[in-house]
Amino acid sequence: MVLPSATIAVHGGAGVVHAALQRHGEEAYRDALRAALAAGHAVLSANGSALDAVEAAVRELEDSPLFNAGRGSVYCDDGTHRMEASLQDGASRAAGAVIGLQSTRHPISAARAVMERTRHVALVDCDGWAAAQGLEQRPPEWFDTADRLEQLLAARRSDRLSLDHDDASASARQCGTVGAVALDRLGRLAAATSTGGMTNKMAGRVGDTPVIGAGTHACGLCALSATGKGEQFLRHAVTASIGARVACGVPLAVACDEVVHGILQPGDGGCIGIDRFGVLSMPFNTEGMFRGWLKEQEGVPHVAIWRDTKDKLLPAPRINHIGNPSLRSVAWFCMGALGAALVLSLRMRAVNR
Repeated sequence: MVLPSATIAVHGGAGVVHAALQRHGEEAYRDALRAALAAGHAVLSANGSALDAVEAAVRELEDSPLFNAGRGSVYCDDGTHRMEASLQDGASRAAGAVIGLQSTRHPISAARAVMERTRHVALVDCDGWAAAQGLEQRPPEWFDTADRLEQLLAARRSDRLSLDHDDASASARQCGTVGAVALDRLGRLAAATSTGGMTNKMAGRVGDTPVIGAGTHACGLCALSATGKGEQFLRHAVTASIGARVACGVPLAVACDEVVHGILQPGDGGCIGIDRFGVLSMPFNTEGMFRGWLKEQEGVPHVAIWRDTKDKLLPAPRINHIGNPSLRSVAWFCMGALGAALVLSLRMRAVNR
C-alpha cells in the first residue's frame, strides 16, 4: 500500500491585502506563514496526526499580531475582543468550536478541548471552563494592539463594520482570519480555523469560523478552511457545499472553484482545501490571500500572497469550465445517483433469481 505524502497548508486571510503590507512589509507575513508551516510539518514528519498538525499551525498564527486571530484579534463595538475557532477531524467527523472567548490565548486549543472533553460541538463564553481545563489565559490587554485600535476608531467614525481586507484604507493594515488543513501519513484529514471576527461587530455576533460546514469542514475525502465575509459563508454553507460536491465525485479544484467563483460574489473571500490524495486547492475572489503549503515529499515551504507570477509559484492549477457551475454540479450528482440506482437494480435482480 502506497501511503500519501503528508501535507500541510495554511492561510492568513483574503482580501485587499496590499493595504495590510504597507506597515509591516510583505516579508513579515511570509515569515509568519513559514513559521506556521514549520509547526505543522514538524508534527507530520514525526508521524503525528493531521489534527495535531492543524492545531499546531493555527496556534502559531494565533500568536502573531499580524493576523486577525488570537493576539491580533480585532475589537468589538464595546471595545472587547471576542474570538472564535473550530476544528474537525476528518477520520471520525468529530468537531469542536468556541465562540466569544476573551482571555484564552489559543482559541483553537479550546475548540479541540470541547471536541475531546465534552459531549458537545460548540461552547459560548467558555473562558472559565477553558481555564479549568488547563488552557493558558491572558489578561484582556494582552490582545490589544495599536493597529487594531486604530481600525476600531476608524470604523466607529464611519459607522461601519470592517471585514478582513475589505478596503485599502489604513484601517485594513492588519488581517485576517487564519486556518490550516492537513493530510497525514496515514491518509487522515483535518481542518482548523480561528478568528477575531470583524472590527466594530456587535458583541455576540457569530461568524462562519466556529460553524462546522461554513468556515471549517473535514471528512474522509477532503478538508477545508475558509476566510472572508462570514455572513456570506454562513448563507451558502461554503465548506459543506464544497465537501458535498467532492462526495458526489467532483474533483476538489472544480468544487472549490464552483463555490468561490460561481456562488460567492467577487470580494467575498476564499478557502484552502486538500483532498485524500494530497491535491491542494486555494481559490480566492479577492485581490490576494495569504497562504502557504508544504508537502513532505518536497520538503520545501511555499508561501504566496498574490495570484500572479510575482509569487513564482501559483496556487493549485485552475480548470477552465464551460457552462453553469450549478448545472455541472447537478450533472455530477445525477450521474452518481444513476450509478447507485443501477447497482441497486442489479442487486435486486440477483436476489429475485
